[in-house]
Amino acid sequence: MITTKQQRWKRKRSSWVPEHTLFDPKQYDVVILDERTAKDFIVTHHYSGTYPAARYRVGLVRGEELVGVAVFSVPCNQKVIARYANLESHMQGVELGRLVLLDDVAYNAESWFLARAFKLVKKQLGVRFCLSFSDPVPRYTDSGEIVKPGHVGQIYQALNAQYYGRASRASMLLMPDGRVMNPRTLGKIRREEQGMDYAIGQLVNAGAPEPHGNESGASYVERVSPLFRKLRHPGNLSYGWTFDKHVETKLPQLPYVRMSDLNPLGLL
Repeated sequence: MITTKQQRWKRKRSSWVPEHTLFDPKQYDVVILDERTAKDFIVTHHYSGTYPAARYRVGLVRGEELVGVAVFSVPCNQKVIARYANLESHMQGVELGRLVLLDDVAYNAESWFLARAFKLVKKQLGVRFCLSFSDPVPRYTDSGEIVKPGHVGQIYQALNAQYYGRASRASMLLMPDGRVMNPRTLGKIRREEQGMDYAIGQLVNAGAPEPHGNESGASYVERVSPLFRKLRHPGNLSYGWTFDKHVETKLPQLPYVRMSDLNPLGLL
């Protein structure tokens, strides 16, 4: 049996739920959420303050209160799913892009909630494979306050996910509040793609100057990048679930990583 540390969130600050708090499923229900409700919850409580490109949204409710949200999303690149599983269409794969439970939800709620969310997404979308990532690297503000402890996907392990090892390495900019500006977002600015104005707004809100009048996106990124801390991320830990026994995965299943395997920087 896997012993898990279960992370909770409230207004972008994390905590660990005490193991002695017992989850009573009779007090909870699982519902399908609309986009606005799910987004408001995630943006309010998840440390990143961002919301993925959702395909399906499931909520955990206690009475009339929404206390948890799972968002099944489109990966940043459609080739991501194909790296892990043989599917007839990329639409048969989905990523668990966000999972957030409030800090007063009892221990072991994740397993119960996700098991039911998986059934819904499989039935409603015809999904045959779900991919998810855990980030073992902690995040700190400029002043040294921790805003996100690293984790190794203990909940995924408890749900018998296959572990595939590290995803790709990446270089990121760290905002003063500990949030990251990832390469994909910076790439939108460099290439002047849709969404670049929002990305520039994130940099400006974090203390960067506005772009010059005729400045190219690439020039702007080069000019403001030195103003922020840099994080050379070793890669998230990748997990997956097959919802169909006929789905073949492409990567070998590896032994699970434990928190004790990591150093303070989230490295193995």
